[in-house]
Amino acid sequence: MTFRPGPLRAAAILAAGFVGARVVYRVLFHGADGSGPVLLPLPALRLAPPFAHVVLLGPVTTDGLVDAAASALPIALAILAFGVLNSLVDLHRMFARASRRGPLRGGARALAIAWATLPSLADGARAVRFAQRLRGERGGVRLLLPLLQRTLERAGHVAAALELRGFAGRGLAGDCLAPVQAYDVSAGFGGPSPGIAGAGSVGRSRGSAQREAMGGEGVGGIHLPPAFTLEAGTLTLVTGATGSGKSTLLRAIAGLHTHTDGGWLTGTLRVVGHDRLAVAPRDLAQLVGVVLQHPREAFATERVRDEIGLALELRGVARVIVDARVAEVAERVGISRLLDRPTRGLSAGEATLVAIAAAVVEHPILLLVDEPLADLDADARVRIAGLLGALAHEAGMCVVVAEHRVDVIAGVADEVLRIEGGAVEAVPAAEAGSGRDVALAGRSRRTTGTDTGSDTDGVLRARGITVTHRGAVAVAGAAVDLRAGEIVALTGPNGAGKSSLLAALALPARDADVSAAGRVALVPDASDDLFVYDTVAGECARADRHARRSLRSSAGEHSRPAQEPRGTGPHAGDAPQSRMPTATAARFAGFLGLDPESPEFTPRLARHPLDLSAGERRCLALAIQLATDPRVMLVDEPTRGLDSAARSVVWAALESLADTGTAVLVASHEPEVAALADRVLEMRDGIVTDRPVSSRIQEIRTPAVREARIPAAVGATAAGSPDFSTVHSRPPAPRRRLLPVAALVTANLVALGAFCWPLVATAVPAQAYAAVPVIALALAPLAVLVVIATLDGTVRSAHALALLGTLAAIGAAVRIASTGVGGVEAVFVLLILAGRAFGARFGMLLGMASIALSTLVTGTFGPWTPFQMFACAWVGAGAGILPRLRSRSGEIAMLAVYGVVASYAFGLIMNLWYWPFAVGYGTGISYDGSAPLDVNLSSFLLYSLVTSTLSWDTLRAITTVVGLVVIGRPVLSALRRAKPLQPVREAPAVRPPSPVPAGTADRRG
Repeated sequence: MTFRPGPLRAAAILAAGFVGARVVYRVLFHGADGSGPVLLPLPALRLAPPFAHVVLLGPVTTDGLVDAAASALPIALAILAFGVLNSLVDLHRMFARASRRGPLRGGARALAIAWATLPSLADGARAVRFAQRLRGERGGVRLLLPLLQRTLERAGHVAAALELRGFAGRGLAGDCLAPVQAYDVSAGFGGPSPGIAGAGSVGRSRGSAQREAMGGEGVGGIHLPPAFTLEAGTLTLVTGATGSGKSTLLRAIAGLHTHTDGGWLTGTLRVVGHDRLAVAPRDLAQLVGVVLQHPREAFATERVRDEIGLALELRGVARVIVDARVAEVAERVGISRLLDRPTRGLSAGEATLVAIAAAVVEHPILLLVDEPLADLDADARVRIAGLLGALAHEAGMCVVVAEHRVDVIAGVADEVLRIEGGAVEAVPAAEAGSGRDVALAGRSRRTTGTDTGSDTDGVLRARGITVTHRGAVAVAGAAVDLRAGEIVALTGPNGAGKSSLLAALALPARDADVSAAGRVALVPDASDDLFVYDTVAGECARADRHARRSLRSSAGEHSRPAQEPRGTGPHAGDAPQSRMPTATAARFAGFLGLDPESPEFTPRLARHPLDLSAGERRCLALAIQLATDPRVMLVDEPTRGLDSAARSVVWAALESLADTGTAVLVASHEPEVAALADRVLEMRDGIVTDRPVSSRIQEIRTPAVREARIPAAVGATAAGSPDFSTVHSRPPAPRRRLLPVAALVTANLVALGAFCWPLVATAVPAQAYAAVPVIALALAPLAVLVVIATLDGTVRSAHALALLGTLAAIGAAVRIASTGVGGVEAVFVLLILAGRAFGARFGMLLGMASIALSTLVTGTFGPWTPFQMFACAWVGAGAGILPRLRSRSGEIAMLAVYGVVASYAFGLIMNLWYWPFAVGYGTGISYDGSAPLDVNLSSFLLYSLVTSTLSWDTLRAITTVVGLVVIGRPVLSALRRAKPLQPVREAPAVRPPSPVPAGTADRRG
């Protein structure tokens, strides 16, 4: 048992505030008079009808104040008691235990996800704020959209992870001798699949894996050989261009493609002896382990130990067995030292190893690994490849790896599959690795003016750059010099400090010795954080507006007094005559090798930025950051996770920048980037050294030479990119199973009665009056449990569960941040938009989960919490039952009106149950059980008017309306994009036979 002092401190403050408020009410409403000495001889003022029974002020005596304070002590002591309880409860363990079994396990698991998400929200907020500073913009409400998009992306990753770990699964037996058997299998997204009339589905555009899969195989899909099998004890490498369908193939085998991504699949695909279309991924979680891209985004727990053992926890395995299995797997993978580390602090290589350990903790028959080497340096890649080879050849698993970097994996692979033009075919391992990075490696290395003997502009000079993170030195006294028109590679292993150095150069500290001859721009590794609009056109227009404002202001935010103005110096004549920035959209098209008005490019302007391919998103980020005409461009890991053709698109964009005289500094651990750069800066343990590049090939920097260096694959890739202009409708949702409506309605009516107990207590006999408030306080939490248990089935879907958990974390964070600001709180904006996007039941659960999590985190959980949970639940549910409108502006206007009504209704109903406790007895507005209903009602309305309606509730209404008007439309669009899809169940009328080899052995993991 651990003791947290924070909740007890919060409870003490709350208890003291309650006593103070009781005394103020007594003084204000003529309840502080007595027989003792008079402290304040205030006049008594009787109000006019209908409040004639209310008297304001009056004499204040010593015994009156003592009596007022003493009357508040019982409730204040109850608040302190709950503070002690909150201080002693281990919330993480409580959520974990409740999520294993029982009628509330869905809600408990959602709270566990929310608890693990809270720390990442702070990291995400810092990253988004950093991205906005890089764009030269101030923070504001627009920060919420990229933060929400980032969180929803995490929700998608967590949802897939929970599904693959067996959340709510059946734990079926499997065939260990037949890991994968496929007969005439094709899979894809979008329109009708081959051989199936009308098998329409939406092409889902959420997680990066889905986007890349959609980006390449489109409606045509991927097609496996007619009879395709994978055997145990083998490692199969899947290669292909970005968007060719590698992730689609792995997700189809894992079951995510058809059961969660909204894709279609034809033919017969049997995985460990089961029909993949008929069996959900969660039911085969013990037999099929999966490691998806970006594993850090999919971690659903706080600690490495819990993340590895999550699948066992979800299955209800005894804790002693879980601990033993986790220790065994960690030892095998070589990460025993990481078991007690938090998951959010892991490096890319460590996170990949933890994800592999979590995937094999059940000793699966089949292991699927998607892009494990994308974020790793050379040493980490070799280590991961060796581990995967050992799992296949020593542990006997069937391992399938999708990877761009084929050389390292091909050395341990038994078979290599290449996807090209949608066709999946086996190729020799030597052939798969021979074409490595042809598009980049075939280019001539460029040189700068220094090598040709000409004078060169020095556009950036930095000395003594030091950066620390939490006491650890990330950059130690670095010195950097950049010249106009050169491309410099900053290389080094993971954790060397490359990203920290780029950030220090782009946003230098006030006392930093950094001078630049113009603006310094940075495209960060997380370049998607730069996007805040829901269309590419919107992003480009925003960048152009910002560029015009920058040109009207003083030139160059990073300039120093002794700087040379842009456009002077030896290279001034090489640049275009006008340095006015071209339109961002045209620049983006140029990076892709397309005409801005061509039919190949214009459909991209209407897409969401996150629906572009990874290479295109990098180019869009470059175009945005170039809008203000920087003299220095810094790019962090520009080719991460891209195939050679996509890397060519990005590299061609970087070279085009250097052609105009811009200095380019690229941080990367890719060897081909260093091979192509004019200069190389090596970084290790925070120390930078300048490594000369030998055998430079001198050449004149002209567009013609640059065009000759760009392979045909670049133009072909751009022209052949998928067309998203066709909008596909969602598949028809299956009829929902009826909920126990009677229990749900009854629980809500009971809760409403608990809120209104001061008005209904007059109907009970006088001798039973004292029991009414006690009954109300007891019924409210019981009603909460009934509602959660009734709606718990709606979060048995892993995607709904992840969305509920991540959005509850956002709601809790917003509510905590709004504490003490007098009603200026934005949690209603989230509840209304989420209820509108996902429906009344989701809105009700989100309202309850947000309040529960925020009160548990702050240690303010108490008898009032169930009432807060219901009130917020009704706000979210109400938004879900509003009429549907086709007009987007009309929808936002309707939600704004609802927000005003909900804000005032929330204040009234929360005041109603609390009013007798807050005021106590002996004042002009005290509750009187023997008084007529109209007298109590008028006293309550006056209390509510004075204490919240004119202040807190009005500010809450204004905040809600402003939030809905400013960010309602893009946030609602983002939420609807994240809405879970229904699985596509259609299949061909006649399927090929699905033979099961004789002598197969069943196995239960």
